[in-house]
Amino acid sequence: MHSIESPLPPFQNVTERDYSKPELVELMEKALVKVKAEFNTFYPLFIDGKDVITAKEITSTNPARPTEVVGRVGCAGKAEAEMAIIAANKALPGWRATAPEKRAEYLMKAADLAEQDRDELSALMVYEVGKNWREADIDVCEGIDFLRFYAQEMIRLGTPTRLGHAAGETNYHFYESKGVAVIISPWNFPWAITLGMAVGAIVTGNTVLLKPATQSPIIAAKFVEIMQRAGLPAGVLNFIPGPGSEIGDYIVEHPNIHMIGFTGSKEIGCRIYRLAANVNPGQAHLKKVISEMGGKNGMIVDKEADIDLAAQSATISAFGFQGQKCSAGSRVIVLEDVYDEFVEKMVACAEKLTIGFTEDLNIYNGPVIDKNAYKSIKNYIEIGKKEGRCVFERDVTHLGDGFFISPTIIADIKPDAVIANEEIFGPVVAIIKVKDIDEAIEVANGTDYALTGGIISNNKETVERVIREFRVGNLYVNRKITGAVVSRQPFGGFKLSGVGSKAGGYDYLNQFMDPRSVCVNENA
Repeated sequence: MHSIESPLPPFQNVTERDYSKPELVELMEKALVKVKAEFNTFYPLFIDGKDVITAKEITSTNPARPTEVVGRVGCAGKAEAEMAIIAANKALPGWRATAPEKRAEYLMKAADLAEQDRDELSALMVYEVGKNWREADIDVCEGIDFLRFYAQEMIRLGTPTRLGHAAGETNYHFYESKGVAVIISPWNFPWAITLGMAVGAIVTGNTVLLKPATQSPIIAAKFVEIMQRAGLPAGVLNFIPGPGSEIGDYIVEHPNIHMIGFTGSKEIGCRIYRLAANVNPGQAHLKKVISEMGGKNGMIVDKEADIDLAAQSATISAFGFQGQKCSAGSRVIVLEDVYDEFVEKMVACAEKLTIGFTEDLNIYNGPVIDKNAYKSIKNYIEIGKKEGRCVFERDVTHLGDGFFISPTIIADIKPDAVIANEEIFGPVVAIIKVKDIDEAIEVANGTDYALTGGIISNNKETVERVIREFRVGNLYVNRKITGAVVSRQPFGGFKLSGVGSKAGGYDYLNQFMDPRSVCVNENA
């Protein structure tokens, strides 16, 4: 195996909660009570340092109990979007001129505030998007890591670099912000991804319009509140939740927007990429697009694999947070030598999963995000049952009218099947039988996506070959394929999984800035 050492300074990640400790369980239980007592609170838009009230509202509900209102936010239309664009452009010169170290200070302060509130932030995600305790805490930890890591990185990148040593001249290189950034964030990591994209833009000297997913605006509002408490100047971060159908194209196409950061579906990501390519009247720049659009992620199980490890890893990868991670394992590609044993053991692992209301620490799987997702996933399950053999599905009707779907395993799927190629974004996994490692690699690479993948094998030569030939952004060996950690596993893919540098990596911030070089004649 490769020996890799990084010359970069070490970064310390936040330690996840250990809920085997009674005192930490008690903190979370109190947070759940506190957050529930604040249900139905209204959060206005926030533009140019001021609250903005709108006639329309967006209501955020609990996917486990769809009639339960978690909170309400203002609803931005084109008029409010234009206000935010004006405010962001007005704030841009001063923020761009702010020293990198000072910009980093705001992030470090926000990280401290978020760490103080971490249990309440986790509890909010339990209710707003149906995460279990551990998944919610991991989301919060990742966001805090982004704050501190990007602050540290901006200090490093903010120092001009001397170039060469020619006699009589001084050459140096530095970075400058691009301008006004639109951040369109998802509901599946409503804290970490929302925060990561937004503060990546902010710390590099850009000003931001934040449009969160309509399914999870309350946790985004909490992020904006924390940045306010950290003292961020007016106009640097503008909060404009609103329907994509009304303001999405408007803000992407606006001539005074310089870049767009997006995480979400392939369809919307491709549309943003296309619209942003147009140079509209009054626009004197080309827009930068950073887009992460999901995956159809595969795990290869070799004939020389530890099958118990393979079954456990595939189960966690497929069903963590109800399969609603862009990194989720939705295909398991198994060599025929161990196929039957693997299927039997993965079913046994799935049988141990608990399904229900995630306020309970002992529940592993909660609801999917909303009615549209529920209907789409159920439709894919019916397609899968016709394409293969359903070997695991559980009755969840006793859980009421929430959007609960059982983890579902469908075996004997052909590589060209619908459920082997289309992103389902739910707790559904296809198991594909292949004859050898050649076919496994071919099938693994045979989708439009290239985000995450994995190999379970005790054969070093096989592992090395898969590392070379299974072309995905994040490849994992003998473990689950979800759970990338800031700085240790920078996250992001290519093909139709996205465009842009890896989140949580050492070149992520570069894409928010323009490089500049200066040559000074010292003899003049």
